[in-house]
Order: sequence, then C-alpha cells, then structure tokens
Amino acid sequence: MALRYLTIDFNSFFASVEQQERPELRGKPIGIVPVLAETTGCIAVSSEAKKMGLTRNARVADARRLCPGLVIVEARPETYINYHRRLIEVIESCIHVTKVQSIDELTCELTARFAPRAEAVALAQRIKAKISREVGPCLRSSIGLAPTWLLAKVASDMQKPDGLVILDDGDIPAKLLHLQPGDIAGIGPNIQRRLGEHGITTMAQLYAATMAEFRGIWQSVRGEQMWRLLHGEDLPFFEQQTGSTIGHGHVLPPTRRNPEAALAVLHRLLQKAAMRLRHGGYCAGGLSVSVDYRDDSRWSGELRFTETQDTLELTRALTALWKKRPAADRKRVPLRIGVHLTHLLDLRLHTPDLFEQKTEESRGRLFSAVDHLNKVLGKNTVYLGGAHGATQDAPMRIAFTRIPEPEIEEIDRSYAGRFRKPKPPARPEPEAW
Repeated sequence: MALRYLTIDFNSFFASVEQQERPELRGKPIGIVPVLAETTGCIAVSSEAKKMGLTRNARVADARRLCPGLVIVEARPETYINYHRRLIEVIESCIHVTKVQSIDELTCELTARFAPRAEAVALAQRIKAKISREVGPCLRSSIGLAPTWLLAKVASDMQKPDGLVILDDGDIPAKLLHLQPGDIAGIGPNIQRRLGEHGITTMAQLYAATMAEFRGIWQSVRGEQMWRLLHGEDLPFFEQQTGSTIGHGHVLPPTRRNPEAALAVLHRLLQKAAMRLRHGGYCAGGLSVSVDYRDDSRWSGELRFTETQDTLELTRALTALWKKRPAADRKRVPLRIGVHLTHLLDLRLHTPDLFEQKTEESRGRLFSAVDHLNKVLGKNTVYLGGAHGATQDAPMRIAFTRIPEPEIEEIDRSYAGRFRKPKPPARPEPEAW
C-alpha cells in the first residue's frame, strides 16, 4: 500500500496559541476557559497541564487542586481562528490542504511526488519547520502518514506532542494492536456497545471481523466503508451531514443569572443565529429554547411557525415561548441557556405567504442591510432592542464540528482580517494560583 494521506493535528491548539502570543505563559500549565469563573470547565489545557494529569472539561476549582500553579486564561476564539487560517496558508505553500477536519486538524492527499516514504517524511518535517519559523515555535503538531485518511488520523493521535508516525503496508495492523477500538475515529460509544455485543473488545478482534460483520454492526454501508478504510483501501472522505438546526448556547456569568438578564442574552443568541441562518440560505420553521438551572432542574420548549428568516418574527416566537415557562421556574436561578432554530428549509424551496409577501420581501432587504452593516462596521452596530445590555455576552465559541466565520458572527473588526497577525487585547495579567 502506498502512503496517500498526511494528517496534521495541532497539539493543545488553543493553549499553544496563547503561549505563542504571550511568552510569559510558556512552559507553564494553563487552562483555557470560556469565562473567568470557578464553576466553568476548561475547554482546553496545555501540554504542561496534561503532564500533571489535567484533562479537558475539568472544572476550574478541581483543576486548581489537581494542578498547582495552573494559570487560567479566558478563551479568545477570534485569535484561534486567525492562527488556523495562517497555518492553512503555510501548509498550502507546501502541499494542498484537502480536508479541514476541525480548527486543529486537517488532512492533505499526497500526490505521486510525495507518496514515496522518504518524500512523505521529508514533507512532514518541512511543514513542521516552516510552521515553527513562520507562525511560531509553540505551534507544535503531530503528523500521521498512512494509506487512508482514517489511518492517517489514527497515526496522528499515536504520538503526542510533536509526533510523526508512519503506517504503511507492513505496519497494519501490528502497530495498532495496542490501541482500543474507541481510539478509531467513527467508533463512538454506541458503536463500541454494538461491537461488545458481538464479542469485539480489542483491536485484534476488530481486524479479525469480516466486512459483513462490520456492515451488520453499523447497520449501514458505513460499516463496509470503515472496514475498507481500516484495511488500507482508499475511499473518499465521509460527507458531513448538514446540521438540522442553527443555534447557540451560553453559560451565564454570575452577574447574569437572573431571568431578565438571561432573556436579554437569549435575544443576543437568537440574533446571532438569525444572521447565520440568512448567510446559509435557510429559513427556519421552528425555535427551541432551553434553560438549565442552578438546582439541576431544566426547562425546554419549542414553537413551530411558518418558515422565515425574519429576525422580528423569530423574536416574537422567542418572547411567546419564554412566557410559557412554568411559574416555579421563574423563581429559579438560570445557569445555562440555549436557543436553536429548527426545521430548516432551503430558501430556494420557500414559498412566501401570499398575503405577507411584500412585507417579507421588505423585511428581507432590511435584515440584509443590518447584516451588511454589522459585517462592515463591527459587531452590534445595529441590533434589536431585546438584546440591549447583553451585546457583549455570548461571544463566539468554536465547536469541534464547526469553525465559526468571524466575518459572519459579528466579531470586532480588529480580528476580522483574513490573515492578519493576531494581537492580544489589553487586559490584566492571567490569574495564577
């Protein structure tokens, strides 16, 4: 089998970016958090913190006890996206980026020039050196080389930090037998459970299974595709399904944990989601809201309506849904909130209401103009009054399945340049304990 793919996984990406930007953080254990609060969790931790046993999602209070000297740093998604773009630019100067898997992982298909083992290894080393020289030495990566994109991803996870692992014809499956089936991308908890029901709990048993067994376990053609990829057969990347909702969630800071402030932040989240809805060319036929309370209780509700892109109509739906909360919930302390636009419909398939067509068209032009002003002049240049007092809440977050576009999510213009070198905003030194 020839080497066909190179996968790059940037180690502790968010933390590494902060260490590159701020030399005083280098060599220290750091935890990245969405908000500076003891009750929140670490969305990323540095390599130094990992060596001390700290993992992502640990609560800040617990993380401090486990990791003495931990420095807590508030996340700056705009900066991480700018670094992501700069890294792609550098890699593109070496080889074309075929697939961006996430903000900290991408895959390149090796051309005939780079397929020989020696050329592939030289390419990987050249990419590492160029990133260190042109982006920064803190941006270390683990690179995997393999006959399939799935095996290249597995290889990139096998040696961290700063690894380089090659899986070729003679290495499979011997080099993988120490792994667990769950270490393979695409084998999540549900598939692991099904594998266990078929007596497959080790990597050796996984490789001994037949293609027909895989198809039965996955209950679809995806099982057959996984079998082929694991056995070195080159197949196209799995197509990602377009999400059926567009929405945002937010953990409220202590000062916002009351119904009035929570509603203002919900309006802010809704306006962000509506802008994404229009940018994606969709209408929404439903809206759902959820609230998690400090006493571990939860409320959620959904409202259906005629498909629309109109932020005013969506705002009316949010207001109506909020009023439906049980009376007892109105006395509880909200901790986490979320709003999602549901039942999405491609705008090209949308039929306007016969009696509201002119209003819909004029509103469409209005909100296109609002979106344009916010893109050109910066976030919150124009917003609906429901979000007043909460325009600085619910900043952009980076999910594993979606890299936000700062130009669409109303980010400050100082961060919106495509390849501008990020500069940290003025703020106090990080809190060290």
